Amino acid sequence: MSPPCHHLEQIFVFTGAIMNTTFVRLSSRSSDMIVRCSPYAEIVYWGKPLLDYSPAMMEALNRPVANSRLDSDIPLTLCPENGRGLFSVPGMEGNRDGEDWSPIFTSQSHTLENNLLTIISEDTSAGLRLVSELQMCPDSGVIKTRNTLTNIKAGCYRIDRLAVTLPFPERANEIMAFNGRWIKEFQRHSLKLDHGGYIQENRRGRTSHEYFPGMVVGKAGFSEQQGEVWGLHLALSGNHRLRADCKSDGRRQVQAEALYFSGEIVLEHLQSVSTPWVYATYSATGLNGMSHSFHHYVRQNIVPSLAEKPRPVHLNTWEGIYFKHDPDYIIQMVKNAAKIGVERFIIDDGWFKGRNNDLSSLGDWYIDAEKYPQGLNPIIEAVNEYGMEFGIWVEPEMINQDSDLYRNHPDWVLKLDGYPLLKGRDQLLLDLSNPAVFDYLLERLSWLLGEHKVDYVKWDFNREMVQPGHRGHPSLVQQTEQLYRLFDQLNLHFPHIEFESCASGGGRIDYEILQRCHRFWPSDSNDALDRQQIQRGMSYFFPPEVMGAHIGGTPCHTTARMHSINFRGLTALFGHMGVELDPVSESPAEQQAFARYIALHKQLRPLLHSGNTIRLDHPDKTTLINAVIAHDQQQAVVLISQLALPEYALCGNVLIPGLNPSTHYQIEVLDMPDSMHKPRNNTMKRYPAWLKSPLIVSGDWLEKAGIALPILNPESAILIQLSAVN
Repeated sequence: MSPPCHHLEQIFVFTGAIMNTTFVRLSSRSSDMIVRCSPYAEIVYWGKPLLDYSPAMMEALNRPVANSRLDSDIPLTLCPENGRGLFSVPGMEGNRDGEDWSPIFTSQSHTLENNLLTIISEDTSAGLRLVSELQMCPDSGVIKTRNTLTNIKAGCYRIDRLAVTLPFPERANEIMAFNGRWIKEFQRHSLKLDHGGYIQENRRGRTSHEYFPGMVVGKAGFSEQQGEVWGLHLALSGNHRLRADCKSDGRRQVQAEALYFSGEIVLEHLQSVSTPWVYATYSATGLNGMSHSFHHYVRQNIVPSLAEKPRPVHLNTWEGIYFKHDPDYIIQMVKNAAKIGVERFIIDDGWFKGRNNDLSSLGDWYIDAEKYPQGLNPIIEAVNEYGMEFGIWVEPEMINQDSDLYRNHPDWVLKLDGYPLLKGRDQLLLDLSNPAVFDYLLERLSWLLGEHKVDYVKWDFNREMVQPGHRGHPSLVQQTEQLYRLFDQLNLHFPHIEFESCASGGGRIDYEILQRCHRFWPSDSNDALDRQQIQRGMSYFFPPEVMGAHIGGTPCHTTARMHSINFRGLTALFGHMGVELDPVSESPAEQQAFARYIALHKQLRPLLHSGNTIRLDHPDKTTLINAVIAHDQQQAVVLISQLALPEYALCGNVLIPGLNPSTHYQIEVLDMPDSMHKPRNNTMKRYPAWLKSPLIVSGDWLEKAGIALPILNPESAILIQLSAVN
């Protein structure tokens, strides 16, 4: 879990024109936030660091009261209230048998410890207590916030909604949001936020391919390298809603919340419910600055253990053999995998009892004695003998009707009695809120991980959730919480094992599951062309070392596209690299090519998995340019990818920021398409000078003048390295 951030805050009590009001300033290197703590909780400033600040200056932000409106100023609090006179979506909705449905919260107290601001507010008439928590990490500038509601009055209180609400200034009038589908995750779209609102909802029971719970709002025209932006991410692996609103008075807000089924959250006396954590940050330097903050926070506070050793290069057997498991053949795969430089060998679906296709056996977590008469240990021993770690695939939350587990326990599935069971991929879901189900899964997984030398688990989740009922009641929230508890138990008992979150690819990617996992599978597609956009979309919130990126075979198994090893290899380079193939059946030339890109990844891995990732603006959308720059500015790598035929005959120059202006750098080509070695098989008669021989230029030149881009064939890429010279 996240260690506490360092102290860096100021408290001011001001009794001037704004009477009996306490302001708290939370500061970081890149942003400041000022929060009014009484008589109500309200964020009054969030933006650039303030060089000069005193509580008296807060008078400058006193809002006027317009004619033909209510007679007093209406604040946009951390939990906006209609009862206070705010005519927008409230921060919570609920009732107590039809009463107490319009609460107004008054601050009771606040504390500040380890840069965590906690504000306690109450409505004693409605019998509700609201606890708002905001913690700013001073190094990254990421704010972590949530609201907790407690029923402090006799009787039950039904919660329909509870959200985190963040305000934004009037100049934040453009949204970038995320959409997608299976094998096409993390697509981006933009829209103006001028009047009314924008809603993004997911009701699929997991984080979803369709709507990643992240959003960026900013000043219109923001880009990768410039403009003010505020980014936020709701950390939840279940149903969720993000809503951005521009009120009729011009104020803007974004709400982030879990979606509840009707009657799902009912609080008894003194019971509480919390929103998921929301992670948010401000950047004055465009989307790259936002990503640097999120990447730094993830590295330092969510998965700091990943820095302890290099991220091993994977080989996953899925696209190589699917369900055809032969131990002798797999050992041949192990030998060939070691030869090409693989460091972790993962057996995917098909190893357990009766699993010969995707129609049966989920839930029967016993080794298939027909396929593996000697068990898995001979393969694990071979993997270790060749210097690799061993990993295995599981899908614990699922069950097939054609399984011993279902035949013995048909009542263990999530269902709503009286309605037909709706299957997906011929699968049903196990009810994790049933203690017997939870104990069974914990026992079988503990046996698998405890009786075998397993270093890595690929945890899959291959269908969406419908009618998640437990004893007739909606239980999606409880199902998700039990999943987290199962992960927590396994991490406690097997702290050396790394887990990957996969859900038909990128269906469960968020910071909350990342508290328990170490890697994501962004997409079931290894198509390099699609992966370029998928990985770019994911990079806004996640650093490359948690983003699984594999070189697949050709043609691609999901799209049938044919891509050169150059394009496949360089696309996979900028993540946690792996390969998805049968190394026995591949030609010697293909094996050598895979080995070359694995070696290149290992050479650059220390930089790729620790440096600052930047995405470069370019007017031609067919050209994607990514770079990673070392923190000491001594080294950088730049990937230039041509997705389609360029818009113009000449591609212009690329400007590369982030290096030391006074340092000189040698430009070296690390990889380029084979066609560029054949004068008659490319798009240029004459190459840019730096392509023909190493060239030395200054960091100032690279940022302001840049280098001429080559004219590349569609679906190809070139990789250059910039190295500081004395």
